Amino acid sequence: MRPFIPLLQRYVFGELLRVFALVLTVLTVLTMFVGVFQEATERGLGPQQLIQVLPYIIPNMLPFTIPATLLMTVSVVYGRIAGDQEITAAKAAGINVLSLMGPAFFLGAVMSVCTLVLTDQVIPWAMANIQRTVIAAVEEIFLDKLRTEHQLRYRPKGIDITVTDVDGSTLIDPVFRYRNSRGEYFTVQAREAQVDFDHERGMAILNMKDAVVDVPFGDGKSPLQFIQKGDHPYEFPLPLENGQKKPMYMSLSKIDRELSEIAERRKQLEERRVVEAAMSLTLGGFDRMASSTFASGPELVVGSARRDRLRTEYHSRFSLACSCFFFVLLGSPFAILKAKNQFLTSFLYCFGPIVGVYYPLVLGLVTQAKRGHMDPAWSTWVGNIVVFLFALVIIRRVMRH
Repeated sequence: MRPFIPLLQRYVFGELLRVFALVLTVLTVLTMFVGVFQEATERGLGPQQLIQVLPYIIPNMLPFTIPATLLMTVSVVYGRIAGDQEITAAKAAGINVLSLMGPAFFLGAVMSVCTLVLTDQVIPWAMANIQRTVIAAVEEIFLDKLRTEHQLRYRPKGIDITVTDVDGSTLIDPVFRYRNSRGEYFTVQAREAQVDFDHERGMAILNMKDAVVDVPFGDGKSPLQFIQKGDHPYEFPLPLENGQKKPMYMSLSKIDRELSEIAERRKQLEERRVVEAAMSLTLGGFDRMASSTFASGPELVVGSARRDRLRTEYHSRFSLACSCFFFVLLGSPFAILKAKNQFLTSFLYCFGPIVGVYYPLVLGLVTQAKRGHMDPAWSTWVGNIVVFLFALVIIRRVMRH
């Protein structure tokens, strides 16, 4: 039975796979140390935690190493084939040069899909595991500090915890003092408290038993004291990166869902803005309308900024994944065209303009799209379009000569 894929294309594809696997392994190992150093610096992880997060750092490096690996792979394989006059022999036999570049185009398309899956599914999963490891490290630091120093202060949230002793995750004679939004301090004392940690929200929960609560008065009088029988939870955030999740660590489905929620919220705020504007005009409150806080103005601005970042991440994820295919589209014919030179020269001729032009152009447009100055639906694709136009010119030259 005749094979579906011709022998020559299978030969080229095998060469591409072999070189791609080798180069990808080397580049990933080299860049992995950069990722490990960054995580250690930003999160303050120790050697044990770094070993635990090491497998989850590798997926974060792959979207950056795969495009460069593909470019180097096609430079090596097609540069060698063309240098050995195999391209000339194939053309003399009536084989179209595009069919010889077909395996590279196929590999680039497959890697584009793989990169999209990595950024959409694997990297958010890996970051969730890194976050759990960080929270576990913070748990150990939290309990060890109370066990050795018998106190813990978290100044950004105005929280002080003092204990007599720590038995496992149980605090003996804890005193929990925290500050509310008005700067007033509440004090909670208990016989003991059980510490639980909410990994999803990055919160520590103190389940106080038979707590005595001192509630302050705003008029300077002595605080009101009352007793809470049974277990009463008091929670506070761990010293982690809290707030809204970064768009780059969210899946496309979560980005879609949050964009829908933002759109619905904006619609409600716009309706309320119209009603308040009508009431202000009716009652003559023109000063109120001139205020920067009129009708949820700041909330609309914050929502717009978040929406722009999410939309930019959504579209740039597709465009950056497709860059694998466009890099191959440019590198394959260029390596054939420069057959007499070494493969490293062909790679540098391609990679130099990509580093000096493509990435600065893409990053600049993405930054403008995040600020709401451009529509990410087209601005994130400008870099790929430029690469595609150059690739067409080079392919035309290869087909003619």
